[in-house]
Amino acid sequence: MARIAGVNLPNDKRIEIGLTYIFGVGRSRAAEIIGRTGISPGVRVRDLTEKEIAALRREVEQYVVEGDLRRRIYAGIQRLKDINAYRGIRHKRRLPVRGQHTRSNARTWKGPRPAKAGKKR
Repeated sequence: MARIAGVNLPNDKRIEIGLTYIFGVGRSRAAEIIGRTGISPGVRVRDLTEKEIAALRREVEQYVVEGDLRRRIYAGIQRLKDINAYRGIRHKRRLPVRGQHTRSNARTWKGPRPAKAGKKR
């Protein structure tokens, strides 16, 4: 099992997909990393050599991933809350931040609808 950036990559996945288990690495960035290291995208994680794993580690270390990225995202949201920006207020109230309508939608953010009393007919 290859361990890169503190994440155990699944053995049965192709390396192209396995790298996406790292927070901050998507399909395009995984392809970019594989291209730079010269590893075939179709090779399984369990078939990687120690040299290839070390090369992947070096490439992934060049990006902000996992804990550092999570902290950076949280700090950005916290900054918006602290300065009372519109987006920060939306985060505080747990409402959609990106301009979506909330009259009939946004159930994921707002939670289940409250029960209405006296609705029986």
